[in-house]
Amino acid sequence: MEESRYLCIDLKSFYASVECAERGLDPMEARLAVADPARGQGTVCLAVSPAMKAMGVKNRCRVYQIPKHVKYIMAPPRMKLYIQYSAAIYGIYLKYFAKEDIHMYSIDEAFMDMQPYRSLYQLTARELAAKIMADIRETTGIPAAAGTGTNLYLAKVALDITAKHVKGNIGCLDETLYRETLWGHRPLTDFWRIGEGIEKRLASVGIHTMGEVAHADEAMLYRMFGVDAELLIDHAWGRESTTLADIKAYAPKRHSLSSSQALFRDYNFEEGILLVKEMLDSLCLDMAAQGAKAQSLSLGVGYSHGTGLKPDSGSISMPEATGSYRTILPYALGLYSRIVQKGKPIRKVTASLSIAPQEGYQQYHLFEDGKAEEREQKLQQAVLGIKQKYGKNAIVRGMDLLEAATAMERNRQIGGHRSGE
Repeated sequence: MEESRYLCIDLKSFYASVECAERGLDPMEARLAVADPARGQGTVCLAVSPAMKAMGVKNRCRVYQIPKHVKYIMAPPRMKLYIQYSAAIYGIYLKYFAKEDIHMYSIDEAFMDMQPYRSLYQLTARELAAKIMADIRETTGIPAAAGTGTNLYLAKVALDITAKHVKGNIGCLDETLYRETLWGHRPLTDFWRIGEGIEKRLASVGIHTMGEVAHADEAMLYRMFGVDAELLIDHAWGRESTTLADIKAYAPKRHSLSSSQALFRDYNFEEGILLVKEMLDSLCLDMAAQGAKAQSLSLGVGYSHGTGLKPDSGSISMPEATGSYRTILPYALGLYSRIVQKGKPIRKVTASLSIAPQEGYQQYHLFEDGKAEEREQKLQQAVLGIKQKYGKNAIVRGMDLLEAATAMERNRQIGGHRSGE
């Protein structure tokens, strides 16, 4: 086998493992689920411990789907604690690699380029992976799995598929071994970047494995997937040209700020307006913190499941880029009124602002009050300073105190879940 270049490490059932470690329990033996009991039996478990997975309990299941006979600990989410553990484990990675050779793929998963360190450690890829995993377990109590590969894709697939079936939970792949062992693997959704939609489209033309993708008619695949077919074909052969250095050097031409919330009861049309106002207020403060301005905005609304209605969405461009809540709000409310079906129960609201390119000057317009916008910018900076020093709920708008408002509760969350504070 060709010696691997990349290492991918995943922290097993991370949130559940942290809760076990905090309680002095072995994550591989304790039965624990991370879920918010205040949200009822229908709430999603953010993680279940490996011991519960071994009993057939699926990760990201709902609480009511856990068999009644299973005795387990329900741990409320503590997102701030999980971030602290993730930072500590990143510190462990820094003992072995420079930050330029580490890419945090998510809070519990990371890629590392081992190429510059071969002569330093004099270890095989598998041995180095085992050493780091043991360091993580000894230091934090968190178990891990790993994949190594000759490219980033193979390292990820080795982690996601191969590591689950080998002793030590370290999978290793090169292109040859990938084709020999995984070309017949099912389901296709086990492979990185293949979701249920792609799997169904491939199944419609009789393709069910990566080996069949590799030998399929390329013209047909391009008709089905467009330019994305190139990546699918490369991955079918175990190829990936992107390097970790490419990821580090990537700079998006455009970016946006978004906010989304799933609701725990049906909201009516007027209550939805309140949510849009709160979300835009928060997004405008985020823009002020970055010194950014928005060129356009998008809104999306999802309805209660029982209605059978598809989500509605829309977007609108503003004449000039702005960071002013006062200026953006009328556009948002007008868009909301156009896209939302009145009288239908709302269960999800999403707002997004498309950020305009930075300019080295500010253009004033004849019919705009430039001083009013400057005053609002100063007010936003003052509000940001208070929130940073005393907490996000230290200063709020009057509307945030209304019964249907969610901003103050969301300010106590991280990623839509309890921060643990």
